[in-house]
Amino acid sequence: MSKDPRLDYPATGRNREAILAVLREVLPSSGTVLEVASGSGQHVAFFAAAFPSLRWQPSDRDESLFESIRAWTEGLANVAGPTRLDATATPWPIDSFDAVICANMIHIAPWAACLGLLDGASRSLAADGPLCLYGPFRRGGAHTAPSNEAFDQRLAAQDPSWGVRDLDTIEEEAKGRGFALDRVFDMPANNLSVVFRRRVPADH
Repeated sequence: MSKDPRLDYPATGRNREAILAVLREVLPSSGTVLEVASGSGQHVAFFAAAFPSLRWQPSDRDESLFESIRAWTEGLANVAGPTRLDATATPWPIDSFDAVICANMIHIAPWAACLGLLDGASRSLAADGPLCLYGPFRRGGAHTAPSNEAFDQRLAAQDPSWGVRDLDTIEEEAKGRGFALDRVFDMPANNLSVVFRRRVPADH
């Protein structure tokens, strides 16, 4: 019997319902959703099944994950094949989309990856399109829970360029790229779902 290529990340399985509830409130009714840092492919498979009218484009910097993504999304006609996307690279391989989702990436990547995510989305996201982030965040420079502070310390020990990011700092960087903070959702396990919207001047 051949080995199942599907990777199974327990945290992804645990948080998918809560994230789905947020996406039901903020995603457009049609168009293309780009998922940045698709990882195992569990999220995109679950969300694509729940939104059959949307086209989903999974992506990741690590091509070794593509087999798992393909296996999880097999049989879903509204999911494109995974594409390699490094958030810090220019240009991105997808040049137009109506929504972006990115879960659990910016704290396990250098700060440049968060800035690259904002840069890429500002170039190609449709006007008023949502940029949806999920994960732990600091607010006002402070951690929101002792568990997040401990997690932040573990991340820094693993790689000094990683860490729980401050939402105020992200909002300021996003604002400079044409985004407005739209909504913040409290999530289980001291996480947040944060939704930015790309604002385009009226004369565009």
